[in-house]
Amino acid sequence: MTGRPAPAVLPPSLRPWLGLIAALAALVVVALGVLYAGHSEPGRVDRWIIRPTADSVRPPWRHVALALDFLGEPAGSAMLIVAGVAGCLLLRRPRAAVLVVVGAGTAVGTTTLLKHLVGRTIHGDGNLSYPSGHTAFFTALALMAALLATGRLGLGRTGGTLLVLAAALVAGAVMGWAQVALGAHYPTDVLGGWCTALAVIPATAWLVDRTADRTADRPADRTADAGLREHR
Repeated sequence: MTGRPAPAVLPPSLRPWLGLIAALAALVVVALGVLYAGHSEPGRVDRWIIRPTADSVRPPWRHVALALDFLGEPAGSAMLIVAGVAGCLLLRRPRAAVLVVVGAGTAVGTTTLLKHLVGRTIHGDGNLSYPSGHTAFFTALALMAALLATGRLGLGRTGGTLLVLAAALVAGAVMGWAQVALGAHYPTDVLGGWCTALAVIPATAWLVDRTADRTADRPADRTADAGLREHR
């Protein structure tokens, strides 16, 4: 008795579109990384956006920006991950709970690695800025929540893709605004962080599904092999 298969965290109907989007996002991350490697000043696009907003936001919006920034810090991000895992387990989606942990870790780890590879800085040599880890983390959480909602609601390719992209756009815009407003990142850092999440999460979700499916098949294979041996 094998029971019902666990729902995929990356719905099959979304795999082609999200795979294409992930590939395009990865190209943007690489292109921006090459363009701004070793830089310590804002680029043309950054200067167009950053002058009226960099570290100039005033209360009460500054408090909002600081609260959002906290959610990307170790303590705040840990709280969000624990809440996400608990929610997945309450919904009886253990595979999604695994994705929350692995996906968040992969997004943050990827941005950390890229920061050291690219070497772009802001406000001094010690402040690596590209891509924005806060934006990547927050966008990653939104993507994973949208994937879970897509599966739970049984949305098709169009509806599911729109939900996932809308969630990523809102989360990236909100956290990106906070990072630029507080002067912690250039706008292109935020774009790089957003695209990092778009590139990493679909691939991570596919790997979680593939690993879980292989693990679930092994006991059945062993039982079938044992039955064959008994009949010989």
